[in-house]
Amino acid sequence: MPLSEPKPGRKHLHTRTIRMDAFYREDGLWDIEGEVTDVKNYAYASPTRGNVEPGDRVHDMFVRMTLDDRFTVVEIEVKMDIFPFSICNQVEPNFQDLVGLKVGSGWMKAVRERVGGKHGCTHVVELFGPMATVAFQSIPSYTRIRDADKPKDPGKPKRKPFAIGGCYSWAYDSPVTKELAPDWYRPD
Repeated sequence: MPLSEPKPGRKHLHTRTIRMDAFYREDGLWDIEGEVTDVKNYAYASPTRGNVEPGDRVHDMFVRMTLDDRFTVVEIEVKMDIFPFSICNQVEPNFQDLVGLKVGSGWMKAVRERVGGKHGCTHVVELFGPMATVAFQSIPSYTRIRDADKPKDPGKPKRKPFAIGGCYSWAYDSPVTKELAPDWYRPD
């Protein structure tokens, strides 16, 4: 269901498109890719690009983050194709500082500490939050499919599904949790 009808007389100014994709690699690693593109719908003068026309991209930036099964960053690549200032892309190598970090609790704080502010790019840094979400949406569910034929260790303790406690549907006292993850269900 779309949003309600907007108020009349609006002028479309800006479009930001964020795209995220997850891939399983034949070497057993996971690539999470993100792209951010910004477009203005009006012309303006740029101090480094001259006149920017309506529909021209203002930003077009890409990230490939490679993770292992434990959500540890093993490779990172950042490329900026379109950016507002001639020096923006000089920070691309700085993102190597994320190699070795684990995606999970405190992820964005660690990202900002290593490549935030003058050490990075706001637009690229903003991609790492949704990229973590895509990793959590992709890796556990595909791992279950990938490993379906592997023998299970009956003595291994069950791990709490990452979604439990994270939203209304997956609350500890939710009927969804009761049905799909009864070991973690806790009545109110």
